[in-house]
Amino acid sequence: MRFIATALGALLIATPGTAENTPPRVQIVTSDVERFYALYDDPALAADPDALATRYLADASPGLKEFMVMRRITPERVAKTLREKPDLYRDARGCAGTLDSVRGRLTAAADRLAMLYPQAIFPPITIAVSRGAPVAAANGKGLYVSLEALCAAKFFEADDEDRFVHVIAHEYVHAQQPLAQVESDSDTVLHAALVEGAAEFIAEQIGGSVAYTHLHRWAAGREQAVERDFLAEKDNKANGSRWMYNQLGTRDWPGDLGYWVGYRIVKSHYGRAPDKAAAIEAIIKMKDPAAFLAESGWTPGMKL
Repeated sequence: MRFIATALGALLIATPGTAENTPPRVQIVTSDVERFYALYDDPALAADPDALATRYLADASPGLKEFMVMRRITPERVAKTLREKPDLYRDARGCAGTLDSVRGRLTAAADRLAMLYPQAIFPPITIAVSRGAPVAAANGKGLYVSLEALCAAKFFEADDEDRFVHVIAHEYVHAQQPLAQVESDSDTVLHAALVEGAAEFIAEQIGGSVAYTHLHRWAAGREQAVERDFLAEKDNKANGSRWMYNQLGTRDWPGDLGYWVGYRIVKSHYGRAPDKAAAIEAIIKMKDPAAFLAESGWTPGMKL
């Protein structure tokens, strides 16, 4: 327990504000992780996942409480994952030990976002233990990261530190986006792809890389065929589609491929915009995905 508390404790040392009593731009809360592993090390609780999960979530931080509502994190679901995927929680401890450099890199990314988009907000980042999914989420109140899920997502990027920085940079963008604040079962593939693609594009500008790097590797050489399919299915509902929120997918068709197409549409829009500052604002404040697509100049398979 001591090594994880020491490593995560470093994340709580926030960059000083520019003036007295000014809150730090990057605030990372890790108390839920420390509390989880204290309970996890209790032999009696380790033998009883239901009791462990119930005790852990009963004292959730405000950020974890919000995350629980957003992504249906319940004692029953946490206990189920503890039973079925115990390696997730064991391995996450080692991953957490590599995170002492994350805060500094996120501070640099946040500073870059503030420069590109002066209206940006920087809600606190809660790193917590969850039910094995999702890797992260965000709203205007905060950013929320599942330690064990993001630690396990090595298919994004092999390096733990890079993966945390790039995913959290992506979530910082969601905190700014009006379209990301409301989720609906009626959202189309185009709508969802552009919300996620915008977050990917801006994350690359502020953090040096997209979060879903594996999609770019897979899609290389397949651009035209994949994007023609996307165009034909863009008005379908996102939920239940092969483009969005479909987990890992398969070797022949990876999950969340709409993130990659959305990124390409956004990149096309930005590339042809004469006023780059106005383009960043238009990307973040996007209201009408269909109009944005029409203005983007994007066509399937185009070189970017």
